[in-house]
Amino acid sequence: MALFGRRGGARAAPAQDRTAAEAPDGRLAIIAGAGALPVALAEAEPQAFRVSLAGIDCDLPEETLTRYRFEKLGSLFRGLRDAGVTRVVLAGSLARPEFDKTALDAKMLMLAPRLLKAMGQGGDDSLLRLVISIFEEEGFAVQGAHEVLPELIAPTPGLLAGPAPDAQARADATRGAEILAHMAPLDIGQACVVAGGLCLGIETLQGSDALLRYVATTPAHLRRAPGVFVKRPKTGQDLRVDMPAIGPATVEGAHAAGLAAIAIAPGAVLLLDRAALLARAEDLGVTIWVQET
Repeated sequence: MALFGRRGGARAAPAQDRTAAEAPDGRLAIIAGAGALPVALAEAEPQAFRVSLAGIDCDLPEETLTRYRFEKLGSLFRGLRDAGVTRVVLAGSLARPEFDKTALDAKMLMLAPRLLKAMGQGGDDSLLRLVISIFEEEGFAVQGAHEVLPELIAPTPGLLAGPAPDAQARADATRGAEILAHMAPLDIGQACVVAGGLCLGIETLQGSDALLRYVATTPAHLRRAPGVFVKRPKTGQDLRVDMPAIGPATVEGAHAAGLAAIAIAPGAVLLLDRAALLARAEDLGVTIWVQET
């Protein structure tokens, strides 16, 4: 699943009532998984405290990381406070962790029933909402990557790369947005592919790259149009963690799948390695545009 983005004390205000401007000043911690996003955030915030969980792949240099065990979240929270952290951003991809139930510290013993229930019964969205609430209960301000680095998103509708979408592409993008809106309550995924009004696939636990590889196998006689990859957040999703993202690999996958375009929601999709993303789209003739809401 894609993750992630307060200091000990009173419970923080609900996320929907807080903005980046209201978050307390203080040192930022990047709680990092794999991928380019933690690297971009670390470059933007060189004084940030860099944290990852033991056994988790991370593209930040190992010597710059402080590792904590998932079984010992109490140590993580103490370490954040000792480092002067008041804000956290959770960034990068992270598989659902396995952990040793015999090695839990006191804090994790308190949290384990809630976490195990969310991991066993809910989708990624419900689990990540719980992760946010736990950090807030510990007094840390949870910020989104886009609040730390605003250029990660495209806030207004318009063309970002490639030729302008034609009427068919726009209709397919609208159809895709409708499909994702209906999927949202099921907490399944954040993307789908539509071609000529027909859905060729939806994103599931395997992620967008797997979706695009699957769509690439669709026989030509089942396609009515080149098709559009649509990426949008789930309705009501907390965008501080698990915000949808596209990157150069998305463009490569869309092109390999024979798609003409990528459509994203305004202000709600991360553009990873933005310069390379848009340059590759131009090279391959893949349209990227921000849909109207």
